[in-house]
Amino acid sequence: QVQLVESGGGLVQAGGSLRLSCAASGPPQKRFAVGWFRQGPGKEREFIAAINWNGGRTYYVDSVKGRFTISRDNAKNTVYLQMNSLKPEDTAVYFCAAEEFIPDGELGPDLGLADFESWGQGTQVTVSS
Repeated sequence: QVQLVESGGGLVQAGGSLRLSCAASGPPQKRFAVGWFRQGPGKEREFIAAINWNGGRTYYVDSVKGRFTISRDNAKNTVYLQMNSLKPEDTAVYFCAAEEFIPDGELGPDLGLADFESWGQGTQVTVSS
């Protein structure tokens, strides 16, 4: 199992940017897809983006498409979520999650919490209006 630690959250004004990091540790020979999720106040945790093991395939939900970019640096065992043009409705705790057995063809809108085995503790993002 992969251990994940998120960082980079904070308070930002609407229209601003943040870059979240998800640092992974564990068996280095394992290859895994990584997803980002978020949970806003009083809301359920929702899937927003994912990247396959080598960074060659990504997926975004419509609410973040064009504003958020997921990327990874496997040499650093880190996945990033660059968030631009932030809106107050992006306020949430952001979680990264990893799973070894997600085929590239399944990287899409049907991914959910149950598809990922390893989770980080979350990082708070607050966007003020």
